[in-house]
Amino acid sequence: MKIIFCLVACCLPLISATAAAVSATDDRGVRVELKQPAERVASISTFGADLLLALGVKPVAVTQFGPFAKPDYLADQLVDVPVIGSRSQVSMEMLSEVSPDLTLAIRRYTEQNAEKFNDIAPYAALNLITLDDSLRAVSFSGALLGRDADARALNQDFTAMLEQYKKKAPGGLSAALLVTGGEVPFTYHDHFLTAQLLSWLNVKNTGGKLSTQVQGLPLGYRVRLENLLQQDPDIIFLFQTNKERAFTQSPIWPYLKAVQAGRVYEVGQHWKEAAGPTARSLVFKEMAHRIYPDIFPMPTLPESMRSKRYK
Repeated sequence: MKIIFCLVACCLPLISATAAAVSATDDRGVRVELKQPAERVASISTFGADLLLALGVKPVAVTQFGPFAKPDYLADQLVDVPVIGSRSQVSMEMLSEVSPDLTLAIRRYTEQNAEKFNDIAPYAALNLITLDDSLRAVSFSGALLGRDADARALNQDFTAMLEQYKKKAPGGLSAALLVTGGEVPFTYHDHFLTAQLLSWLNVKNTGGKLSTQVQGLPLGYRVRLENLLQQDPDIIFLFQTNKERAFTQSPIWPYLKAVQAGRVYEVGQHWKEAAGPTARSLVFKEMAHRIYPDIFPMPTLPESMRSKRYK
C-alpha cells in the first residue's frame, strides 16, 4: 500500500505561492488566498491546533475537545489560548475578538456558515475523515502558513513509519472500533482514519467497507452484538464516552473472543480525532503496541491518556 501519491499527485498541484502571497484549495474546492502567510490562526478542530503546534505556531483560539476544554494531549501547549465553543457551535463574537487571519475548520460542522466565517477571516474547510484527508490537510495548511517544506516533512515521516510498521506486522487478526454508551454500539467503516490505520498493521477492521459515501459520510453504523459475535474480533478498542456502556452488560458480551482473551482496551479521545500529525502518530504507535505488544513498544504517553484494559 502506497500513500505517497497523495502528497505528490493530490496536494502539490493545488498549492501556489507568489512573492508573499499564498493560496491553496480546500476540500470544498474553494481557493483560499492570503496576501501573506497566516500568523494568527483560529482552529475549529483538534487538527488545526495539533498541526499548528507541530509547526511551532500557537493558535489564537481553539474549540472544545469532546469532554475536555482543550485536547488533553496538547493542553500544556495551549495555556492561555481561548476556547471559542465546540466545533459545531462556534461563538462568532469570540472568534472575531481574537482577530485571526485564517480559520481552519472541519467542513461538515461549519460549511453552512461559510459566509459568516469569511466575514471575520479567510475560512478553510477540511474533511478530516480519512488518512488521505489528513495528509492533504497538513500540506494545505502548511502552504497557507508559508511552511510547505515543514508540512511535507511531517507527512513524509508519518508515511515512512506506516510502511516500516506494515513490514513488521504479522497480520492475521481482526479488530473492532466501538463507541457510544447505548445498548447497541457504533462501529467505524474502513475509510475512517483510525480504522484505516489498522490496515497498515495488516489487521482487518470488522466495520467493513462503505460502498457509497458523500464527503466521507457516514462514518459507520450501529452493530448489534449478535452480529459482532459472528465477526468475533481478536481485539476491541472502546472509544472514550462519558456514559455507561450498556452493551457491555449484554449476556452476549462475555462470549466475544476479545473479551475472553482480555484484549479489550479503552482508548483516549484523540483516537476519535486523529487527523493531526501528533494525534495520528500517537494513535498508530499505541494501536501497534496493543495489537503486537511483543513487536512494537508503547509510545510515551501521560498516564491519563494511555489506553487501559477494559474490565
